[in-house]
Amino acid sequence: MAPAGLPPGFRFHPTDEELVNYYLKRKVHGLSIDLDIIPEVDLYKCEPWELAEKSFLPSKDSEWYFFGPRDRKYPNGCRTNRATRAGYWKSTGKDRRINYQNRSIGMKKTLVYYKGRAPQGIRTSWVMHEYRIEESECENAMGVQDSYALCRIFKKNAVLGEFDKQGECSSSQAKGNQEQVKDFGDAGQSSGTNENDKDNSWMQFIADDL
Repeated sequence: MAPAGLPPGFRFHPTDEELVNYYLKRKVHGLSIDLDIIPEVDLYKCEPWELAEKSFLPSKDSEWYFFGPRDRKYPNGCRTNRATRAGYWKSTGKDRRINYQNRSIGMKKTLVYYKGRAPQGIRTSWVMHEYRIEESECENAMGVQDSYALCRIFKKNAVLGEFDKQGECSSSQAKGNQEQVKDFGDAGQSSGTNENDKDNSWMQFIADDL
């Protein structure tokens, strides 16, 4: 259920440590979360472009967060089934360890969405960060660390586009400032020229009297 009445200007930008140590940890232990801002969605039964309408966050946000049950590819295996109806999520790079107070609390996996079926899938701009909690953080809840993952979904071009727009505004402002400085410089030169003309006229007046 979506939270009622988020305050104006609300933005949800937690760190990796906050996502694992608070949100995911409380989810796998069945504890309440102060603000119910992350819905539970079976991500691999949805295409990435369908997830925006399932998010509890404002529509203007360029990234969304979800709790997802870990769907196994094989009943007795540890590999996760990441295939959707129209494509699949493929991991890229190495998993990154997330540390908090000098201890490892979880892992972060980066995945990219491909349309079609492997190995002929077409790479897209959709990216997922999948967070998993360490077993050591679930000592009192045996076996629950693999029951849920917390995922951040975003479209790479959309995020870069926001930065590009900000960069264009900054460039325009810088250009405007340069033009103002130039105008001030020109005005200063004109003022200096007028002062010199006045000094020369006084010198000529004294010479005539002499």
